[in-house]
Amino acid sequence: MRRLFTAGLLLTLLAGGVGLTWLRRAANAPGPLPTPSDLVIPREGVAPLSRDLAALHLVKDPLVFRMAALLSHGDGNLHAAEFSFPAQASVAQVLQILRTAKPVLHKLTIPEGLTAQQIAILLTNANAASGPVPPLTEGELFPDTYKFERGVSRAALVRMAKAQMDKVLQEEWQDRVAGLPLATPEQALILASIVEHETALPDERPHVAAVFENRLRAGMKLESDPTVIYGASNGLGELDHPITRAELDAATPYNTYVITGLPPTPIASPGRAAIHAVLHPLASEDLYFVANGTGGSSFAPTLSEHKQNVEKWRKLGH
Repeated sequence: MRRLFTAGLLLTLLAGGVGLTWLRRAANAPGPLPTPSDLVIPREGVAPLSRDLAALHLVKDPLVFRMAALLSHGDGNLHAAEFSFPAQASVAQVLQILRTAKPVLHKLTIPEGLTAQQIAILLTNANAASGPVPPLTEGELFPDTYKFERGVSRAALVRMAKAQMDKVLQEEWQDRVAGLPLATPEQALILASIVEHETALPDERPHVAAVFENRLRAGMKLESDPTVIYGASNGLGELDHPITRAELDAATPYNTYVITGLPPTPIASPGRAAIHAVLHPLASEDLYFVANGTGGSSFAPTLSEHKQNVEKWRKLGH
């Protein structure tokens, strides 16, 4: 009854042309918001909402907002979300934003090559998201930029990134070349995570992939330093020191200097380019490569040629 009485009183006060003119002028006057701001608008009735907007310095007079909202209720419902408001937004602008604007979107960027532990830190630091970070499986989240509204759960972001990885991996697997020494998409993902860390040059990925796949066919050990680092760092993916002899000799499931074949899981989340390279490797007989000190690698089909490359770059100080 009180709400009906208030609404009736407002309509009575504005029944005359003078009242409407005053309200129109007041609703279109510049508001008190000093700078452009993203503000979280709660879900509540017009009266308490008007007071909250005044506390946010978005409107000057709660009564003007209530009257303008009442008279324009046919324009649509007022929505609760985080919205962007311009400096000195008028009541009319505020109402339009609350009715028609899209909520503010936040971004979470997962770079290629991060481990599950590193991605968990990114999710924890995504302050606009809510809830705990669920347990992550290595390599299951696709590196990309994900947009989300404030309050979206971190579990929902994980589901989004996992669905994208599943989609990309299946697309690439279906388009793979014939004759690969990889039996499942999961094996392709494992090898792609290694290729992701073995070269900084995108054009080299198919060549690096070819070397590893040639070694798999020949029953040779992959001998990949990034796998040693992953095992020695307990899945963190980084060491605070160069790889030691003891770490190269350690019998961990991820040490491809010790085990034959692929490690049991990915060592990171590879991007689409690395996955594509593994499933579309360069036609090559090379079995070896070594960093050449310029960001790229020198490749060789035989051990003797590989040793020559190693000695060459060692003499140059690389």
